[in-house]
Formats: sequence, C-alpha cells, structure tokens
Amino acid sequence: MRELSLKCVVAVLLLLASWLIVPGTTCAEESPKKTSSYAPIVITEDFSTIMARLQAAKPEVMKRQMDLLNERYDLSDHPSKEVTMSRGKPIQEGVRVKLPKDMTWEKLAAMSPEEIREKDLFPAGFLPLPHPNHSAGGMLFPKFHIEEIKKQEGRDLTRFDLDLDLPDHFLPEFPAPIYLTTRPDLGDVSQGKLVTLDNYYEMFNGILNPKQIEGLRLLLTPFPQQQFNQTEDRRSVRPHLGVACFDCHANGHTNAGTHLVGDIRPQEFRHRLDTPTLRGVNIQRLFGSQRALKSIEDFTEFEQRAAYFDGDPVIATKKGANILERGSQVHFMAEVQELFDFPPAPKLGIDGRLDPKKATESEKRGQELFFAKANCAFCHQPPYYTDNLMHNLRVERFYKPHMVNGMMASADGPIKTFPLRGIKDSPPYLHDGRLLTLEDAVEFFNLILELKLSEKEKKELAAFLRAL
Repeated sequence: MRELSLKCVVAVLLLLASWLIVPGTTCAEESPKKTSSYAPIVITEDFSTIMARLQAAKPEVMKRQMDLLNERYDLSDHPSKEVTMSRGKPIQEGVRVKLPKDMTWEKLAAMSPEEIREKDLFPAGFLPLPHPNHSAGGMLFPKFHIEEIKKQEGRDLTRFDLDLDLPDHFLPEFPAPIYLTTRPDLGDVSQGKLVTLDNYYEMFNGILNPKQIEGLRLLLTPFPQQQFNQTEDRRSVRPHLGVACFDCHANGHTNAGTHLVGDIRPQEFRHRLDTPTLRGVNIQRLFGSQRALKSIEDFTEFEQRAAYFDGDPVIATKKGANILERGSQVHFMAEVQELFDFPPAPKLGIDGRLDPKKATESEKRGQELFFAKANCAFCHQPPYYTDNLMHNLRVERFYKPHMVNGMMASADGPIKTFPLRGIKDSPPYLHDGRLLTLEDAVEFFNLILELKLSEKEKKELAAFLRAL
C-alpha cells in the first residue's frame, strides 16, 4: 500500500512538472516534437541574450541564403538599354534562372513533367523561394527604404538578425511614381518623393478629399508588428513603434519587401510573400495571394489585426494589435487605396490591346501569342489582364517535395491571378518573387503550361508584356 502511494505521489509530481515546462526549454526539446499552430507566449530569454544570439548567427544565415540564390540565379546587373520603369529605372533583362548541367531550355521543354520530376531536372529557380530565414520569417525591407524612413521619420526598420536578400537592381524603382484614377491630368503626383507622415499633408492637400487624407495618414502610421514592437522578442535594436502599410506598399506601389503568409501551418509550409502593388486594386475582387478576401476593406483590416502577427491573435494582443474602426478608419484607408492607378501604357488602346499604329512588329506578334498559342489570356484577360479568379498551376508535377533552407518546397495550391497591367514596374514575379525578370516568367510558363514556344516567340511574348 505504501509503495502504491509513493508511485501515486511520483506520478502527480511528474504531471505537475510537465505543466511547468515552457516551450523552448531543455525538457521540452527532449520530448517528442509536437507541431503547434501557436507561437510561444512566454519568452524565457531576456532581450540582450536574444539579440546577441541572433546577431552571431546572422552571417551564416545570410551566407546560406545567398549561396542558394547564386546557385539558382544569375544575379549580375544587366539593365535593358531600351526599356525602363515608369520613372526611368532600367528593367533587368534576360533569363536569370540557371539550368541543370548540360541542359537547354529547348531540351527541357521537350520532356514531360513526369520525366523532369523523375530525373530531378526542374530548374531550382522555378521552385518556391524560401524567406532568408524561413524558420524565423517576418517582415524585411530594402535598404533604400530603411534609409529614407530613418532620414524622414527617425524610425529604423533595420532588423539585427536579417537583411533582404534580393539585390536592388531586381527591385522596383524607388520612390515609385503615384498615379491617381481621380486626377489623371496630374500624372505622377509623388514629386519624386517617398510619401511619409512627414510630407503627406503638403503633398495631397487640395488633391484628395478629407476622408482620403485621413485614410492616407493611417496607411502611413506605424503600428506594432511581430518583429517591430516593444517586447523582448522583437528584431529591432530599440523598442519600436511598429510598421506602416506603406513600409511595404511604398507610394501605393511596392518596394518588394518580403514576409511569410500568415495563414498556413506548420512554419515550413508557409509561403514567402512578394509584396504586390496596390495599383489597380479598384478593379480587383480578390485580395491576398490565397486568402481570397473579397474586399479591400477586409484585406486592410485583416492585415493589421492578423497578418502583422503571423495570423496569431494571442500574440497580436500581447504586442499591441491596432483595432481599426470599420465604419470610418477602414473605410477611409480603403477609399484612398482604390485611387492608385496603373502607370500609363501609351501603346495600349481603350480595350487594353495594342494600338497597331504605335506598337512594334515584335510586340504585335507577342500579343498574338498571348491570346492564341501561349493561352495567357485564359487567366489574364484585358483590359487589366486579370480574371479575378484563382488558379492552381500544379507546379509540383515537375518536382518531388523536399526541404530547402527550412522551407518545404511542395504544392502551392490555387493562387490569385494578379493583373499584368504595368507589370514591368513590379519585379520580381510570381506570388513569392521566385522569378526575377519577365524573361524568367515566360520560360516558367512555357515549361509549366507545356507551350513549346520557340526562342523567337518567347522574346516576342516578353516584348508584349513590357508594353502593358
């Protein structure tokens, strides 16, 4: 009886001990790992310890990511001598995805998806692109944006653990021009500046109405986010006010900042996110690459309440979620977003197709391919070159699922059809930014859709895309 009582006491003590184990401690690590949808709430390290550990790890983390990019792509700077973005930055041209040894695009396109998969010949640059540190994730901004925000507002968006990985010459021009659907007569209203809390009022007073000015203020106001906040597990050296919507969607466009989508678990299945432009959201009916939110109001509210915190409302409460008032604040923010127009496309007619008097022969042949042999218009319908639907390309037909730098390269599932209007202004391409140039995009779809385009046809199709 005494032995039985002793066993009961020991069992109770062990049970109590298991309740006291905090995720991240040695005991928890020694137990069988169980996947959870929730992030740790109680952080057991102090901030200085966390920062020192992550700063020490940064060189190796970034080297691993840059080694991956250099293995996948030609990252050299080869600007076009003829085609620029709307404010003059040359676009990068040429196929940058590297092929397996002794392979050509023609030989690869002649093979079936099953053969490419079995022989492991799918180009690595066509695989999903991992975040620079996929197991950590979080928002990352280009250095040029960080420096301008620091200069104007004194707010530092530098992360001590990570940097953005893609070279600047593959990113959109900065600051991007701003075009308004309501005032096309003004052309670019940005005056060559990055719009911030410091200058938005003087820039837009007399152009926007009071509701829209207030909406713009809110889009420029920083609020706490998973990596930029006041807590001990932040990724900024100093306690932080947070980030603003326009820290990614700079000037209502994009600076190609990256993040991980918040709506997938476990962590290794989350997709890297290439920030899409806000230009033309007025003609779109789906928002988020996969979330299929039905209005820009839903998207605006969701982003700050959930996506800022990896889709975890518990962490959002801890770090300082910004609960927007739907009837005024969300409405005002949505209204101003719906004013951002696509850039001018002087070679297009009112139907969104090429004006034959203005287009080159190469562009016109590219348009014929777009609507016929290449079948691009099945998803990308004029005049804005979207169908406001989602489609599953089933790219996983071409490769076997495997881990890449902490990310599981697996099926993407259905992805929103993003508009192609103004596409040359918005590199890199695809929902995760895995395609660096329009030529990469053409090669990708030629392979995935088994189009069998010739080299000449691929160049003509890219020429048409640049005219959009």
